[in-house]
Amino acid sequence: MTRPAPPPSAPVVIVVDDDASLRDALSSLFRSIGLEVALFASAAELLAAKLPDAPRCLVLDIRLPGLSGLDFQAQLARSDMELPIIFMTGHGDIPMSVRAMKAGAVDFLTKPFRDQDMLDAVSAAIEIDRGRRAERASSSKLRALYDTLTERERQIMALVTSGLMNKQVAAEVGLSEITVKIHRGNVMRKMEAHSLADLVRMAEALGLSAKS
Repeated sequence: MTRPAPPPSAPVVIVVDDDASLRDALSSLFRSIGLEVALFASAAELLAAKLPDAPRCLVLDIRLPGLSGLDFQAQLARSDMELPIIFMTGHGDIPMSVRAMKAGAVDFLTKPFRDQDMLDAVSAAIEIDRGRRAERASSSKLRALYDTLTERERQIMALVTSGLMNKQVAAEVGLSEITVKIHRGNVMRKMEAHSLADLVRMAEALGLSAKS
């Protein structure tokens, strides 16, 4: 039976396995260390569910009814659903393990596994997802700041961060040097940059060039 989605603030372990007793055992294990759990019997059940927007990972059986674990991993890779995956199997073999790890799995555990091995793998996977989320949030904020710039300010930012001095930028765009300085100051303020080095790093993250 699928459980209700947990609160969005807590890290979530998503378990997909057609063995109800194993799902319950894993649920107890993860909840014992304060993690929330969402349980599914198949990949189709998971795809139909609304997942919580919280740090999370997927504990996935490699042999499932319908879509197999490895095929589900491939499907997730083609979609926008980024989930660090820990595979588990009672029929583990080297080719399966290699394929899973090459496709980005965090770990591959053979049943029966030690509780601590599973907890270690889940902790590592959740930290990977935390890092991804922080990176996406930082990127979104940077893009939002950049979107507040005027076209002229974007042009000035690209030229300044390419290494040109104010005088060179002025000659490039046909403005006075003092006007370039004003635009540059506006760019620094709007982008919340504390130094030119900060602004250069931002330009690199945004993929800007002098032609932007």
